[in-house]
Amino acid sequence: MEYFPAPLDATESIDLLRRLELSFEQHGFGFWAVELIGGEPLIGFVGLSPVDASLSLAPAVEIGWRLAIEHWGQGLAQEAARAALQFGFEKRRLAEIVAYTAAINRRSRQPMERLGMTHDAAQDFSHPKIDAGDPLAAHVLYRITAPAQGAGDGP
Repeated sequence: MEYFPAPLDATESIDLLRRLELSFEQHGFGFWAVELIGGEPLIGFVGLSPVDASLSLAPAVEIGWRLAIEHWGQGLAQEAARAALQFGFEKRRLAEIVAYTAAINRRSRQPMERLGMTHDAAQDFSHPKIDAGDPLAAHVLYRITAPAQGAGDGP
């Protein structure tokens, strides 16, 4: 959580887990637990979530990920994120999915770009829950739209 204002304490972590579970009940999607077959029971999460209503880009659905540092650089977030995009576009029929991060967070921007997301610089924003002078306040916005259904995609 290097690019977050602070790590979550135990109470905040429990609250986050409750909100993640509630998202599935309310919206039919959320952040999925990521596990390794034959490995650790939980290495992080990846999935879709409604954008916080306090953000100027709401209403929208975001894709996001958090993996334990020892699992970075192995393509795991990318694999799970592609599955989340496919689910969002095919099963939930979303027209667009967004992602955002602190402008200084290059490590999160790279996977967005590898997923085919486009930086929408005109919609970059200052996060309303972070003090304006904080280096984490400036956020970048990425977008990806649902693939067009071509004539060869029919029954």
